[in-house]
Amino acid sequence: MTRKRSVLALALIASLAVGAAAPTLFRAIKAGIAPDQQSQATEQAPAEGEVRLSPAQIDASKILVKAVGPGDISRQLTAPAAVTPDPDKIARVAAKVAGVVEELRKRLGDNATRGETIAIIDSREVAEAKSEYLAALANFDLQNVLFQREKGLFEKKITAEQLFLKAKAVFMEAKVKLDLARQKLAALDMSEQEIAALPSQPIADLRRKEIRAPISGRIIERMVNIGQPVGGEGQSKELYVISDLSVVEAEIAVPAADLGLLRDGQEVKIQNAEGRVFEGKITYVNAMITKETRTGNVRARFPNPDFALRPGSLLEAEISLKQARVKVKIPRSAVMMIDGKANVFVRTAEGFAKREVELGRGDDDSVEVVSGLKPGEEIAVSNVFLLKAELGKQNIPEE
Repeated sequence: MTRKRSVLALALIASLAVGAAAPTLFRAIKAGIAPDQQSQATEQAPAEGEVRLSPAQIDASKILVKAVGPGDISRQLTAPAAVTPDPDKIARVAAKVAGVVEELRKRLGDNATRGETIAIIDSREVAEAKSEYLAALANFDLQNVLFQREKGLFEKKITAEQLFLKAKAVFMEAKVKLDLARQKLAALDMSEQEIAALPSQPIADLRRKEIRAPISGRIIERMVNIGQPVGGEGQSKELYVISDLSVVEAEIAVPAADLGLLRDGQEVKIQNAEGRVFEGKITYVNAMITKETRTGNVRARFPNPDFALRPGSLLEAEISLKQARVKVKIPRSAVMMIDGKANVFVRTAEGFAKREVELGRGDDDSVEVVSGLKPGEEIAVSNVFLLKAELGKQNIPEE
């Protein structure tokens, strides 16, 4: 009887043990894990916020890891900009004599070299001034010969002093008239070379006045046509506008709230329609605010050696504002918002671990980490969304 009771007790204990182990065995079978490995699998389950990946998986996912450290945070201000010629490199070619346009040798967009003849004016005023100079020159040469003759006779005691002094006075008068005639031609914008060539110039060319380019550049405006009177009262005096476009300016409309942050010499970048980026510097900050737009006018100068920046173009300017040095700077691409909080994924021996961070100042590409990271720690900086997605899968409850 006692033996029978012992057998029943052992059977009851065995059934209770099997019943208690049944759920665990069921889960192990469902998960494809051998019962004797269930405890080992439980130990290897990733902790909360941990994403386990091997180095091969990290490389295959193209997840870039980078050590964090100090850096500079700079604010970028974006504002509309209009490209204009540099006012210091613009020349307005004027007719300084009254006459009629005989030739225009340049068209819009043509290049001109300094000193090159770009137009010719038919002018009676110039003809009269040239004729007066040639007459004064001929008279001067004659009086010079007579004076030198009288001087030689006087030194030899052949002629009286009175005749010598008279010849000298006439000679000096001729010299004054020649100087006045020369100054008149210079006032009509004739060079010394042109004046010196007048005695050999054909009579038919006395009325012609050559207009030369004062600077090298491109013709951006043509103000007159052939046959048009110029230079007189009530008539146009300007023939061309030439601009040296190797340097251009940009007029930038900056909001009034940001105008106080700008200074002369600050760096500015603009990008043209082809995507090229040009770097320049601020040269002028207007203290006046436009009432209609509540913006201030800021000017910046840009080198333009191949004329890729065209005056009149409407572009966007990026101005670098005040920079700040921070202890920990990370790319914005490394930050993931999880449950409404900023997080990064820190590299661990098994993969990555989610870590909440507090962010501070930032610019378009980078942001400061105030707390949560230390310099030297490695974090994922590219394809971080894959880690966020993998972490989300782990948080899905089992059925």
